[in-house]
Amino acid sequence: MSRLRIALTKGRLKDETMKLFEKMGLDCEPLYNPGRRLIHSIPNYPLDIVLAKGPDVITYVEHGVCHMGIVGKDSILELGRSFYEVLDLGIGKCRFALAVQEGSDFYGTYKTRRIASKYPNVTREFFEKKGMDVSVIRIEGSVELAPILGLADAIVDLVETGDTLRANGLIPIEDVAQISARLIVNTPAMKLYPTEILDFVERCRTVIQGTPQASA
Repeated sequence: MSRLRIALTKGRLKDETMKLFEKMGLDCEPLYNPGRRLIHSIPNYPLDIVLAKGPDVITYVEHGVCHMGIVGKDSILELGRSFYEVLDLGIGKCRFALAVQEGSDFYGTYKTRRIASKYPNVTREFFEKKGMDVSVIRIEGSVELAPILGLADAIVDLVETGDTLRANGLIPIEDVAQISARLIVNTPAMKLYPTEILDFVERCRTVIQGTPQASA
């Protein structure tokens, strides 16, 4: 094999990943102005970058069209498919939180609560572990609207600073899970290209542990 292919989650996580790659000595110049192109080659390392949405990163890795991927733990928890999760990259940190309207008593009733979330599987598993019967409503947009409009009693969503919650009169009352970006590897690819993939993994690990790499 001449080059590895890795899928990156677009947006803020891509920017944090580029900083990590540069500490590894990789030339990320093609990613600064990607234009409309979705696949880019790293000039000084045998690596091609595929830019995709988080859930699609998992799909591309699972089906083997990308050997590796960098994706948030939120997508992994929600989709939970088949691949190796090899490294916590320590970037893209946030948390899943249960949030309610300020002043409401979420646990002070025996009625079946309605929970709105973009992550129904994560939400169901969280409440199943508590032994609570809830009704989960999937929302694709601004989930904060659901309790404001009376659609739901609470939400489960990703929280970084909590500013959006506060701006809409919501407060987090319990953490569901801690989230960060993970390096995932296609299962057959790990067996077919162990030298190339493990070299990349070790480069990542070295930088995370605080020793910058020389140029690739």
